[in-house]
Amino acid sequence: MKQRSFADAEYAAKPRQTRQDRFLSKIDAATPWPALLAVIDPFYPKAGNGRPPLGCERMLRMYVAQQCLGFSDEGIEDAIYDSGAIRRFVGIDLGRESSPDATTVLKFGQLMEAGGLTKLIFETIKGHLAEQGLLMREGTIVDATLIAASPSTKNKAGERDPEMHQSKKGNQWHFGMKAHIGVDAASGLVHSLIGTAGNVADITQAHALLHGEERHAHGDAGYQGVEKREECNPEHTVAWQIAMRPGKRRKLPDTEGGRLLQQTEQLKSSLRAKVEHPFHIIKNLFRHRKARYRGLFKNTAQLYSLFGLANLLIAARRIPEPSR
Repeated sequence: MKQRSFADAEYAAKPRQTRQDRFLSKIDAATPWPALLAVIDPFYPKAGNGRPPLGCERMLRMYVAQQCLGFSDEGIEDAIYDSGAIRRFVGIDLGRESSPDATTVLKFGQLMEAGGLTKLIFETIKGHLAEQGLLMREGTIVDATLIAASPSTKNKAGERDPEMHQSKKGNQWHFGMKAHIGVDAASGLVHSLIGTAGNVADITQAHALLHGEERHAHGDAGYQGVEKREECNPEHTVAWQIAMRPGKRRKLPDTEGGRLLQQTEQLKSSLRAKVEHPFHIIKNLFRHRKARYRGLFKNTAQLYSLFGLANLLIAARRIPEPSR
């Protein structure tokens, strides 16, 4: 029997669970660890002549904790020493071993990005949730959000990231990229993701966010005219429900017909609200409000991980906890 360290004994005797404890416990219970490990293990380094690699599951758990808590590579290394909740989640006992250093975390992240493993993780999680009957596939809600990028020119080229662009939203300009997503209209789970520069119009990506089996699709006023684009509905089998432009909606007359149109727009808005939940999770819970890397490839790869984990949290709210 493995003897508990003093740190574990002290942590177990805590009078109450913190929010971080509850949050990581929810992530741990919702994540299909065996399925994710089966995806990553064929690409993970095997023991050779050098120092033996750390366990694949431990590094995956450390990577998931890093993404969910918004830490840098150095930040997650320090957090393991500071937080008992994170140590328990990752499975590290500091009385017997040290935490993987920031360089090890960096190399694992590079493996995930270069091998396309983040997209495989996203697809694996999506398949896991589909098996539980959470993806209805009858309707899709499309939307996009801006993710800021660093405007700094303090680099060798002396210029901003050439793959990021500025975009105007309202009366304010933003520099960065866009995350375009397609969300299941019934469950609110993300099934499609595309990363583009910030100046790419939302409507140009609408067709790539459909999975091809939906009967109806929904979007905000930025998708006006999408039903006329041949690539978005080549067989005319998708019924698009697009919001009215705000200026036109404000001018609706206070008549019976005008009030009926207002109610219709409110119904459209209430249905489209599901698409905001994944954005809320990655920006507020996961604290991913700014692009971490230069270039679209690495940032889009990270978004696959973030939206995959966001799907797990959304699904956890829909699945009732077993009675005790």
